[in-house]
Amino acid sequence: MTSPPRSAPVPSGQPDAEGAAPPPKLLDRMHIHLRTRHYSIRTEEAYVDWARRFILFHRKRHPQDMGAAEVEAFLSYLAVERNVAASTQNQAKAALLYLYKQVLGMSLPWLDEVIQAKRPKRLPVVLTPAEVRALLMHTEGTPGLVIQLMYGTGLRLMEALRLRVKDVEFARREITVREGKGNKDRVTVLPENLIAPLQAQLQKARALHEKDVAAGLGRVLLPHALAVKYPNADQAWAWQWVFPSPVRSTDPRPDARSGELLERRHHIYPESVQRAVREAARRAEIAKPVSPHVLRHSFATHLLQAGYDIRTVQELLGHADVSTTMIYTHVLNKGGRGILSPLDAL
Repeated sequence: MTSPPRSAPVPSGQPDAEGAAPPPKLLDRMHIHLRTRHYSIRTEEAYVDWARRFILFHRKRHPQDMGAAEVEAFLSYLAVERNVAASTQNQAKAALLYLYKQVLGMSLPWLDEVIQAKRPKRLPVVLTPAEVRALLMHTEGTPGLVIQLMYGTGLRLMEALRLRVKDVEFARREITVREGKGNKDRVTVLPENLIAPLQAQLQKARALHEKDVAAGLGRVLLPHALAVKYPNADQAWAWQWVFPSPVRSTDPRPDARSGELLERRHHIYPESVQRAVREAARRAEIAKPVSPHVLRHSFATHLLQAGYDIRTVQELLGHADVSTTMIYTHVLNKGGRGILSPLDAL
């Protein structure tokens, strides 16, 4: 018998003599709690994994029997011995606070006083237009199209991969981002140069969808309870992924109507795009650390260099505060702070 998917909470233990199943274990309760509150599956897996590491670090002691000293010891271990980044340490803290406050219901005064790692202020890595051209010349296939889309629209990697057919508007030359960071919707530009490639991609995606429907499948995962409210919407073409995976897999989240684990076609893996960006940067001989998010930084910077208003760029990126967008203005000066070096005056 195959084991259940990692992120699917399963009942623990066997039914007792009276036929009643015992309550789920702590990590299963955390799974259920996060899923009930519509946290993303990536957040769900990350939080449960940090809780598991915390318990194992303290030799499987129950979190109810531990307090501030144990939480601080674990976070110090991550920072000192594991040398993790501040963002990683803060994610671990957020997971443990969720475990104590939300799952265990323990409102303890020390929870909010646990040390918060100070994140260093870093300037974003930005490619020049020439470097972007060189990078794009060494990309191909579906990952290459995703990379072009990210640079041309400012989308984050997962926003690009979770793009659905209904959210691409060719007539108005715009793309609607649904449930982006902060669970916010926004509209961004659709580049003219991507219209034909995206239309060709949609034709390939539709062929895969029709093949799945003919096989009795083709039901895509819908957000929240839409699958219950609209029983046939998950098979509708409008809701399908723009970049579907070439293979089908079992969805770790139960179907909203039947509660069964269905075989679905998800979007392509983010790792395939990340790998394509690294390989393209290596072949283009770009001497900078290049990741998919660098394309978003470059999109914002190049728009500001072209003279677009910072408020417009803020809306396209989906930043809640313009101060977040202001980080890209450092490149608008010529050289460091826009000054003329005395060496150049000799």
